[in-house]
Amino acid sequence: MATENPFKTILKTLEKPDGGEFGKYYSLTALNDPRVEKLPYSIRILLESAIRNCDEFQVKSNDVEKIIDWENSSPKQVEIPFKPARVLLQDFTGVPAVVDLACMRDAMNRLGGDSNKINPLVPVDLVIDHSVQVDVARSENAVQANMELEFHRNKERFGFLKWGSNAFDNMLVVPPGSGIVHQVNLEYLGRVVFNRNGLLYPDSVVGTDSHTTMIDGLGVAGWGVGGIEAEAAMLGQPMSMVLPGVVGFKLSGKLRDGVTATDLVLTVTQMLRKHGVVGKFVEFYGEGMSELSLADRATIANMSPEYGATMGFFPVDHVTLQYLKLTGRSDETVSMIELYLRANKMFVDYSEPQLERVYSSYLELNLEDVEPCVSGPKRPHDRVTLREMKADWHSCLDNRVGFKGFAVSKDSQNKIVEFSFHGTPAHLRHGDVVIAAITSCTNTSNPSVMLGSALVAKKACELGLEVKPWVKTSLAPGSGVVTKYLQKSGLQKYLNQLGFNIVGYGCTTCIGNSGDIDEAVASAITENDIVAAAVLSGNRNFEGRVHPLTRANYLASPPLVVAYALAGTVDIDFETEPIGLGKDGKKVFFRDIWPSNEEVAEVVLSNVLPDMFKATYEAITKGNPMWNQLSVPSGTLYDWDPKSTYIHEPPYFKDMTMSPPGPHGVKNAFCLLNFGDSITTDHISPAGSIHKDSPAAKYLLERGVNRRDFNSYGSRRGNDEIMARGTFANIRLVNKFLQGEVGPKTIHIPTGDKLSVFDAALRYKNEGQDTIILAGAEYGSGSSRDWAAKGPMLLGVKAVIAKSFERIHRSNLVGMGVIPLCYKPGEDAETLGLTGHERFTIDLPKSVSEIRPGQDVTVATDNGKSFTCTLRFDTEVELAYFDHGGILPYVIRNLINKKH
Repeated sequence: MATENPFKTILKTLEKPDGGEFGKYYSLTALNDPRVEKLPYSIRILLESAIRNCDEFQVKSNDVEKIIDWENSSPKQVEIPFKPARVLLQDFTGVPAVVDLACMRDAMNRLGGDSNKINPLVPVDLVIDHSVQVDVARSENAVQANMELEFHRNKERFGFLKWGSNAFDNMLVVPPGSGIVHQVNLEYLGRVVFNRNGLLYPDSVVGTDSHTTMIDGLGVAGWGVGGIEAEAAMLGQPMSMVLPGVVGFKLSGKLRDGVTATDLVLTVTQMLRKHGVVGKFVEFYGEGMSELSLADRATIANMSPEYGATMGFFPVDHVTLQYLKLTGRSDETVSMIELYLRANKMFVDYSEPQLERVYSSYLELNLEDVEPCVSGPKRPHDRVTLREMKADWHSCLDNRVGFKGFAVSKDSQNKIVEFSFHGTPAHLRHGDVVIAAITSCTNTSNPSVMLGSALVAKKACELGLEVKPWVKTSLAPGSGVVTKYLQKSGLQKYLNQLGFNIVGYGCTTCIGNSGDIDEAVASAITENDIVAAAVLSGNRNFEGRVHPLTRANYLASPPLVVAYALAGTVDIDFETEPIGLGKDGKKVFFRDIWPSNEEVAEVVLSNVLPDMFKATYEAITKGNPMWNQLSVPSGTLYDWDPKSTYIHEPPYFKDMTMSPPGPHGVKNAFCLLNFGDSITTDHISPAGSIHKDSPAAKYLLERGVNRRDFNSYGSRRGNDEIMARGTFANIRLVNKFLQGEVGPKTIHIPTGDKLSVFDAALRYKNEGQDTIILAGAEYGSGSSRDWAAKGPMLLGVKAVIAKSFERIHRSNLVGMGVIPLCYKPGEDAETLGLTGHERFTIDLPKSVSEIRPGQDVTVATDNGKSFTCTLRFDTEVELAYFDHGGILPYVIRNLINKKH
């Protein structure tokens, strides 16, 4: 049972400078413990949270001691509870979260509990940003046209979210057309310090989007979790986490002229991937910090998932306070933030001598060493400097198929395909750019790269350069502020002239909502097997994500996106080859259109103003006419419509009783899929378009849905029937059973039939057979996606055996009651001689009290082979979830049993 807080003696008052008080706070200095002074700033936030929430039940004083003793305890992988101050959702992950909450209310009702107990206990902000697609581009009318299509496709989902914002307490829904969740979080939602009912504490957030880490640039501790964990956090459950090591990353010097924040983040991503930071925090410090604007810091923090860290943290300093003022936060709020953080030893003042903090390991980068670069063609950490780009592209054409290879034969590397584009003669070669998108919170939140791209456009227009009409160009800012400063600077017209008209306010191309490529271009690519390219200012470029027809996808800064659009190809050496011919037939080079850092800084200073932020965000919750006209039911229990293809009551609690089902082993299971390394959540649960021949398409057609209204998998995440059919439906799936054939199929082992993954799983289920998955390293990397765990569970998958798991995906599997197992180091399916045609038995004790986190487990096969794996339930809490059949049943039973 919970007791009163044993730390109440360290509650202190924070006085206002002019008399009166801001409120009370738990003082870290009042602990009088010298170890606190040496803690990294990011760990101090975990410490304050543990102290404030200590009730000797969910959070114990022993947990507080573990955190204070971080230097000694973190290498031991100790477990701590963490209760974030708030939860952040976007609509793709938010819809299933609200579906689950609505479904949990029904389950509470059926079991005789109080359904109103299912309510967020912490503030929940949901930003609708993942639904807009680039259907219309290169048009003055694009924003309105795309928004109308977005509402037409998503009316039902939007209505459901609007119902949720009324039915649940503590839930703010930011309507479509407002911006990208992480940019809105940075510019508006981020509190930095909370003052709730007179108690002050640091802002912290978990979000159902892996790039929630962007807020770390503002000194707010935040990271991505699965939707399942987020729901538990909303309902007051502490998150169980391993106390992380912290990599100290020292920055010195300043960026050279012409180098952007994007070049810096791609460099940092590559360095940290090499260093190995999975499951760790990275904390930035050093004199180079004063040279980094807050937007630059946010760009680096944003890509934490790409370098593998839980968080890329920038403690609050004077730069942070200036940004808070710039974005329209009130003077009193900024003053409270500064006074609280100084009083609680969480503010960095670079004008004072710095105390040496202890880190788990150290890295250093001189900003002067960063050079212009891109990343690709298939992974965010495969950085290529601009000067090596042409040579790298040619080696990618030569190399065998892989992350850096397309295996195009020498004789066809230079082929030119002629076609007609709306009556204009056109041509395509390998490496030609067919999508050029200024997109994604990573970069559109950064005025220097946005205005930098507009300056490139201006210089190009003045010299008479044009973008070929068959290149699909688009600009999708992360907030309305971007439009305001682009217009005030008078530069938007040059972007429009090159086809970079604003298409909407949302994620668009970065998450695969790039819309169709013109049919003539698409046919030229597919009929001639052209390796076409997309260049985008996003953060992910996994194969099949950006667009099914762009096999090469490069991440680049917004100004480079414009430069590559003008060049029309990635097969170019910007140093020696011209981008194009100007109006007088003269060659125009990259250096002729590239602005200096000084030019960019000048435009930023005179055009990015506090009033723009105030005006944008005052209007944000008022919504827009289309949103305001949506009529929604008023009840607190949702009235499920069995005919809906968007919102469907999931089966998780159908036969739930008050007693936990207990742990399950696996008996004589067949292998459903046999994978190699780097299977991402995009492979497991695609977010993009629904292929016309897929099981999900068949389901929709049977229900009278037209093909043009299929929408994307991401938009249909509120319907378990579609999501189960969409599990492993990625057209680029590589399954060893298919011996080189690529696609969403597998072999039904007993018969040898080749079936879609869904149909094979269904056949196994109907025969009462368990299934497992064999996988390589980094299984489940990529976007945090709860359906990548819910889907396999609904398909009947009982366990996944892999070399290693991505952090969020492993915990999501646990949350859905699927057993994650790791081979022993140096072992995998190949070294053990497993073909996947065996039958697998995993014996686990019947009582959860006999299972230990991380223990060894024997996997036996029907041909006499057996091998040992590590059971990847990492904490006691995870074992409790497993005992209950998953995290959601655990929460429901707990809430019903809660007497205090």
